[in-house]
Formats: sequence, structure tokens, C-alpha cells
Amino acid sequence: MLTRKIKLCHINAHITCRLCEGYLIDATTVTECLHTFCRSCLVKYLEENNTCPTCRIVIHQSHPLQYIGHDRTMQDIVYKLVPGLQEAEIKKQRDFYQKLGMEVPGDIKGELCNMKTHLDQSQTGDTKSEDTANKEAGEEKPEEDNDYHRSDEQVSICLECNSSKLRGLKRKWIRCSAQATVLHLKKFIAKKLNLTSFNELDILCNEEILGKDHTLKFVVVTRWRFKKSPLLLHYRPKMDLL
Repeated sequence: MLTRKIKLCHINAHITCRLCEGYLIDATTVTECLHTFCRSCLVKYLEENNTCPTCRIVIHQSHPLQYIGHDRTMQDIVYKLVPGLQEAEIKKQRDFYQKLGMEVPGDIKGELCNMKTHLDQSQTGDTKSEDTANKEAGEEKPEEDNDYHRSDEQVSICLECNSSKLRGLKRKWIRCSAQATVLHLKKFIAKKLNLTSFNELDILCNEEILGKDHTLKFVVVTRWRFKKSPLLLHYRPKMDLL
């Protein structure tokens, strides 16, 4: 079977961010035109603009951040094509949290452990099937399977209703992983209020509607900034926007 080698420089245009001109990190795609950028680059750009940096199409007049989403497939491609990029990025994130004296989030710890295992197996030539490796990991550390993200960075939240059409939660104070998303909160509130669908809800911070894919960490950094805990969020029916 004939194979043809392609140099990385020939496909760089497809796996780099137009804003920072570096390889895509936390690849995020605009749903309107499917152009992809680094999440941090795109979020910073959209703080003052509402158009795509590449084609200039209007993403949304007032809430462009709600129309972007994490592109896991593209990020996996970039990590597989660029040697050492994933390892370098995870190490950079770990060093960042350690420099601030904060606990390293659980997902980064997991990536580091998986990376170390892979490197050790490559060096010793002792490779195992994925099923076998997962089985052994489960036998050695069963407590991690029941961790439920408790080892993640935590965020305290106050959920308040600002509409007369919905009742307030009996327990409006919650604490959960900073990796949880606004969509998780919508599902939680809908479950507690016995709503037919979580899509009936909007969640707001500082009177701004939050995108369903936003993590709570992202909301704290971009919307709450230097304000004291807990993070105050409001919820209301979508019909209140009319």
C-alpha cells in the first residue's frame, strides 16, 4: 500500500489560531461559520466584538459567547499531529495553579497520570490493551471511580429566581466542581422545580445570559472577577425575554 508523507508546515493553516497564530489550545468553534480558534483568544476577542475574526460574519448582536462551542475533535487532531504539544500544555496549566498556590484540578491530574503511564509503557515496551489498563486502574484505585469530581477546584454558588413565574429553590446555596457547566445548572434547577425541560430556563450573571457550554470556572473569571464568594446567579423562564 502506497503512503505519502505530509509535512506539518503544509497543514499548519488548518490547525492554528488566526488570532494568536499558535497551535489551537482548547479549540473552540463558532457555530455560525465553523471557524475555530483558541478559546482564550476567542473569548477575549468577543469581549469587544460580535463578529467572526476570520469571515466577519455577525455571530450574535448582543451575546456572541453563547454561539461558540468546544471542538473536541479538532483539539484531538491537533494534539495527535503536533508532538509534545499536549504534554507541554498540561504541564503549563499545572505550573500555573501551583504558582498561585491553588490545588491542581482533577482533570489535569488525570491527564498527567495517563501521560506518565503511556510514557513508561513506551520506554519499557510493556504495552497493554485499553480494556486491561482500565480494569487494572479500577482495581488499584477504586476510590477514584466514586470521587464525583470532589478533587476538582470547587465553586460556591447562590441560585436565586428573579421571575414571579417560577418558585425559588428550597436550598439555593450549592457547592460543586468548577468544571461543571451552565447546562448542568439548568438541568439541576429543572429537576428541582419539576419542569418539563431545562431548555425553558435562562441563567444570568450580572444581568447577562450565560451560554450553556460555559464552565463555572469561566463564569467566575470573566463575569465575577474579583468579587467575593459565592457566585450569584439568577434563573428565569425564557419567555421573560419577550
